[in-house]
Amino acid sequence: MKIEAFAPAKINLTLHVTGQRADGYHLLDSLVMFADFGDRIWVEQADETTLDVTGPLAGPVPTDSRNLVRRAADFLGVTAKITLEKNLPAAAGIGGGSSDAAATLRALCALYDLPLPSEDAALALGADVPVCLQGGWARMSGIGGDVARLGAGAAWPMLLINPRVAVSTPDVFRGLKAKTNAPMPDQMPAWSDREAALEWLATQRNDLQAPAIELEPIIAEALQLLEGSEGCQLARMSGSGATCFAIFEDEMARNAAAEKIRAERPNWWIQPVQDCGMNWR
Repeated sequence: MKIEAFAPAKINLTLHVTGQRADGYHLLDSLVMFADFGDRIWVEQADETTLDVTGPLAGPVPTDSRNLVRRAADFLGVTAKITLEKNLPAAAGIGGGSSDAAATLRALCALYDLPLPSEDAALALGADVPVCLQGGWARMSGIGGDVARLGAGAAWPMLLINPRVAVSTPDVFRGLKAKTNAPMPDQMPAWSDREAALEWLATQRNDLQAPAIELEPIIAEALQLLEGSEGCQLARMSGSGATCFAIFEDEMARNAAAEKIRAERPNWWIQPVQDCGMNWR
């Protein structure tokens, strides 16, 4: 039997760095959604664990224990033949490795009839793995293990672009000048409509955007291209970069922006998306 699981791109609509623990871990407060585009995982029972990476962005992806997919199998104490179709860029701020690990956990638990690990337990694999375990929008706080599910989200037309530079998350955090910043409000607002949601989002931040731009100034160029696109309602960097996202007023404007940026920057990774809601297939 072969089990398939979807590993969607994770988008940090907000990312507030609210502190740093004595052990060095940073405290975050982030509103997270998942796109309808991502990697795919297939698992089959086997006597030993193997990982085969395919797909258009398979090139730099390791197949040994450096890969969170392999570590997810070890974490569950099972063996499997695992195939990873890599469609998301690595070190891109959209949780590719963490989403792959979460998808592997879901697939292997289905294959071996195991309970899905708790979000607290999944934190051992990485800070973003707990939020990637289930669908929908979520508020992720603490070092990643505190996850509050917020429902299915909204199907906004969005565009992801990455100038094909890998950004080191530790380097971005080291460049962060203020480690203690305001969190989001204690109570998430109940938006009356899309305009209210976008107006609120515009008041929030990604505290890692400025240090990431210092490391890779081309991120600022990506944001400028998005912000200058007709119909763009909000543009921001996701995670620790370098992927940036924009929310558009409609699909026509989003697709026109994608076509224009692709013509101007043919070597960049450019992907139209929307929220995948609770649909993991």
